[in-house]
Amino acid sequence: MGEPATPIPPASGPILSIVIPVYNERDVWRSLVDRVLAADLPGLRRELILVDDGSSDGTRDQLGLYRPALRAGDSVAVLYHPVNRGKGAALRTGFTAASGDLVLVQDADLEYDPRDYGALLAPLLGGEADVVYGCRFRHGRRIGMPLNYLANRALTCLFNLLHGTSLNDMETCYKVFRRPFLQAAPLRQDRFGFEPEITAAVVDAGIRIHEVPIHYHPRSREMGKKITWKDGFAAIACLLRDAARSWRARW
Repeated sequence: MGEPATPIPPASGPILSIVIPVYNERDVWRSLVDRVLAADLPGLRRELILVDDGSSDGTRDQLGLYRPALRAGDSVAVLYHPVNRGKGAALRTGFTAASGDLVLVQDADLEYDPRDYGALLAPLLGGEADVVYGCRFRHGRRIGMPLNYLANRALTCLFNLLHGTSLNDMETCYKVFRRPFLQAAPLRQDRFGFEPEITAAVVDAGIRIHEVPIHYHPRSREMGKKITWKDGFAAIACLLRDAARSWRARW
């Protein structure tokens, strides 16, 4: 963490756009970006897109001064929302700016490990999948605070019930898409309703979601975790709306 990246020759292969929504993460976002830049991705060029979502703790000023040492072929862009609009809104801004063949969602905290990129990208690069999700609940093991774990599992079970799917972790941050699908998806949710909304769009498009196990290091509210019980209820409302829309479209 924080060590200079080993230089590699310019890549001529696919571009991976990594979209990172950032909100009040002044103490950790730089460490996260260092890990992203250090991830071993041979043959891929990286396009990092950081979207500051109206931070008020000094993160915005830090991002404005950020001048990373990049590998050949990589690039970093920093975009800004004048006010806080939510993770979904920040991701839409990043998706619109993305130019890569593949687009990966990365939170700005340290809960998710960029060393998992290889496992996430392998099914896409091998032509085995069009959408890949990173599953935190490997072998059914409970990970994270009990209430957060139960809420995540409940939302995924509800999604499966409504859509006839068998996902293990719908609420995961780590999601990778082919850009044309992502930029055409009808996304409207500004906050954490993004997760069920994009997953419903994938299912409605007839695309199978390939899940791979990932590492997960949960943090508490005291450590800066921002999702609350209100976001859980908002996600349920989003799930029900999207399911009703899907049913109307079918019938």
